[in-house]
Amino acid sequence: MIKFFPILLAVIYGLVMYRFSVWRTSRELDERSTELVDPKLKRLTDKMASALDLDRVKVHIYEIDPVNGLAAPDGRIFITRGFYRKYQNGEVSAEELASVIAHELGHVALGHSRRRMIDFSGQNALRTALAMILSRFIPGVGVWIANMLTTLLAARLSRGDEYEADAYAAALLTKAGIGTDPQKMLFNKLEELTQARSGAMPAWLMSHPKTPERIAAIEKLEQRWLEA
Repeated sequence: MIKFFPILLAVIYGLVMYRFSVWRTSRELDERSTELVDPKLKRLTDKMASALDLDRVKVHIYEIDPVNGLAAPDGRIFITRGFYRKYQNGEVSAEELASVIAHELGHVALGHSRRRMIDFSGQNALRTALAMILSRFIPGVGVWIANMLTTLLAARLSRGDEYEADAYAAALLTKAGIGTDPQKMLFNKLEELTQARSGAMPAWLMSHPKTPERIAAIEKLEQRWLEA
């Protein structure tokens, strides 16, 4: 029983972290967001809502500077103030921003947003368990190895989710009459849009597939639709 105690402790820790993470995320988004009101974007989100047989697609502005989109565990869709500012400055078109909204809708529809919160907690639990176990056999570097393994696992899971959300967005944009060109055009802008001033690789690009691979996956889908 004693030998399994670190694993049991890690599982309990993961459950506690999950509940805390959900509460903290919800509170943060409630306090720092407002509903997005933009006539041009609304025309596009209304097209997507019609394609999904919904009354409307509600989008919120999350008041932070980094360029990003977010699907919350409760199903809400957010665009950061930094991303919306790029749109206002003409660096991103309304259709391109709509493709981000479609992508985040994909995360919600496919259950990624809830699962990611669970994954986050699970990763912490796994990291803790591995660190405890490995440190017994490899003192000093066990924690480092545990961190590396869980980070690699998280990145792989995240990239899989991104491909699925891309495919969902491509289908939705096509059905809504917006098309996939804005989606592919935005992919080519992401590195520049999200690049940190320090020159470090943006977190967005670390957890997302490479741009050429994302575009190729969408074009493969389009070819399949043409042949169907």
